[in-house]
Amino acid sequence: MSLKQQLSEDMKAAMKEKEAGKFRLSVIRMARSAIQKLEIDKRRELTDEEVMDVLSKEVKQRRDSIHEYEKAGRSEVVAKLNEEIALLTAYLPQQLSEAEIRSLVHEAVTVTGAQGPRDMGKLMSTLMPKVKGRADGKIVNQIVKEILN
Repeated sequence: MSLKQQLSEDMKAAMKEKEAGKFRLSVIRMARSAIQKLEIDKRRELTDEEVMDVLSKEVKQRRDSIHEYEKAGRSEVVAKLNEEIALLTAYLPQQLSEAEIRSLVHEAVTVTGAQGPRDMGKLMSTLMPKVKGRADGKIVNQIVKEILN
């Protein structure tokens, strides 16, 4: 079953749950809306990988927003955003741990022969396709900087 089909099935289930599934229904509708917008822009059906990219982008937007709402003292909005993130990440592949990312970075360093910060672009271009959708780019970037320095 494709990721879009899974979202559709989960949306139907949330509709049947009435009050209990309202929050889940609204989050799934938002995700499907973002997917449909991109499909209209590209004028074709999205692949599962592209759907995962859209969902990752939605999760990233919420994580970025959390920091701002925490500074403003809006804990109720932060809690809601965390729930949305949890719901959306269920559709994404299992995220890599920091140790797994470090291992991939060390492997990429040996493959590319990167020796310092000036080789970061070459290293990131080799590394990012391996972690795409499974790790946050900020975390990967931070670990790469740490290892190269």
